[in-house]
Amino acid sequence: MKELVGQIQEASKAIRQRWSGTPRVGIILGTGLGSLAAQIQTEAVFDYEDIPHFPRSTAISHTGQLVCGVLEGVTVVAMEGRFHAYEGYTHRQITFPVRVMKALGVDLLIVSNACGGMNPQHAKGDILVIEDHINLMNGNPLIGVNDDSLGPRFPDMVAPYDPDLIEAALEIARKENFAAHKGVYVAVTGPNLETRAEYRFLRAIGADVVGMSTVPEVIVAVHAGMRVLGLSIITDQCLPDALQPVDIDDILATAAKAEPNLRKIVLGILKRESRKTD
Repeated sequence: MKELVGQIQEASKAIRQRWSGTPRVGIILGTGLGSLAAQIQTEAVFDYEDIPHFPRSTAISHTGQLVCGVLEGVTVVAMEGRFHAYEGYTHRQITFPVRVMKALGVDLLIVSNACGGMNPQHAKGDILVIEDHINLMNGNPLIGVNDDSLGPRFPDMVAPYDPDLIEAALEIARKENFAAHKGVYVAVTGPNLETRAEYRFLRAIGADVVGMSTVPEVIVAVHAGMRVLGLSIITDQCLPDALQPVDIDDILATAAKAEPNLRKIVLGILKRESRKTD
């Protein structure tokens, strides 16, 4: 990880040359969820290719830029598009932006995604507030020699998602009168979707939703001592006894339709964070 520290410093320096803000909150916007970035009072925008050591986003609907500015009175840095293992990136590359966020000053990471729902009590378009996760991605961004300046060798994962933020997110949903559930996210590598047997297995081991992201970033955020809020939009139902072929356009449309509800949670959490310093 010694080489990683130097890369983080290079990326941070490149951002600092054009932006002097100190972000408190980092936001990772997943599939179909990039419109939140348009609400940021933008102070600087960086294409990923202009930041040293940043990968390039190749996933559908992922713009591929870092937006820096103010949202609900809080200085933020938002990833408009993330990276995935199925794009061919290592877990260290996938999570590199989280390291840079931490170096810039971020102490709260809000991470969002689109996912498949396996809990029959959840409907397409509902929000899932992640309370725990299962890593089946056949990798971990912390493998290798540990640099204690970045985090501990064996970070504790008893509560990777901040319990206080989970309850706050659910309360916002209740007040705004839209469906939000607390549940478990399981991460797989992809890019193929799961078989009926795999959905049965994932549900049997305790997962409510399945996706191809988020967990590597959360592991690194916990390693770095950041608080984490994870939010999923359930874009399709993955019930093995009533399984239908997935339509990617339908997934994107569902994510876009549900995005205003996810946005309400993010904005509500930011208002809450802003009050802490008032």
